Parts: sequence; C-alpha cells; structure tokens
Amino acid sequence: MIDFCADIVSGRSAGGVALNDDIADYLEEMYFSHRVVLRSYHLPNGQERLAYSLDETLTVVTLPSGSIFSIGCNGRYRGRCNGHLYPGKTMGDVIEVTGRQRIFNGCLVTNDDFGFSFVLPHPYDEMADSIGDIPLDLVLEELYVSDFSAWNPNRQV
Repeated sequence: MIDFCADIVSGRSAGGVALNDDIADYLEEMYFSHRVVLRSYHLPNGQERLAYSLDETLTVVTLPSGSIFSIGCNGRYRGRCNGHLYPGKTMGDVIEVTGRQRIFNGCLVTNDDFGFSFVLPHPYDEMADSIGDIPLDLVLEELYVSDFSAWNPNRQV
C-alpha cells in the first residue's frame, strides 16, 4: 500500500514502494487513489526513464521494462530515513545528525550510505565542490532512494 508516511528505507523503499519491483504491481492503486502525472525523459547517455509523480509528493522512476529504478520524495512526504533524515531538512540539520557528508553528481550522500541521496537544488547542484560551499540554511527539498553505489569511490568491483 502506498503511504506518504512510510519509513524511507535506504537502498530499498519509500512510500511503501520497493526498488526493483514491477510498476505494474502498483498501477491500479496509483491511478485509483492518487493524481498521477507520467512523463518520459532520457538520461545524458540516451537511456529512457519513466517517472510517475503521485500527488506531487512521491516520484517512482522506472526503466522501460517497468522495473522500479528509483523513488523520490519531497517536503510533502512525512516518512523518515533512519529516524531523522527526510526531505525538507536544512543542510545544517543534516550536518548535525550525520557524521559525514559528501557531494556526488549534484547530490548529497550522508555517512557513505549510497542507498539514498538528497538532491542539491540549483545552483548548488552545479557549483558546490565541498560541503562548505552549501549554506547551512539551504533546504534540501528532495530525497531519492536508489542504488548509488557506482558513486562510491571505495567500491570493490
């Protein structure tokens, strides 16, 4: 069941929607209980993604096959990750409750947990090279759950 208050589980789920599930398992509930906006887009490498936005709160992104690739949520979402991280926190709040913060591809990864990331808003997504470049009062409005392990510089291949 889709729930905008469900826990955000790093590398696994948000909103009661799980990574790697087939979107077909959720479509009936999505269209019956939520206002859905569907859009197609292409990554810089040309790969297509489909994004299902539910009530302007939760975004489920799939591969063309229907496999759920990532799940995003914004400040309207009420669930939390690890009890204290959620979209809508300020950068200062995030620093206060995490031990380490790093920037990868315009996103903020905390505690080397590559199962979710905060999206840095423009212009910080393009100009921030270090945590010190980000104002402490900047609101981090979006969070995505996915497998970001390819960003991990310590990843064992």
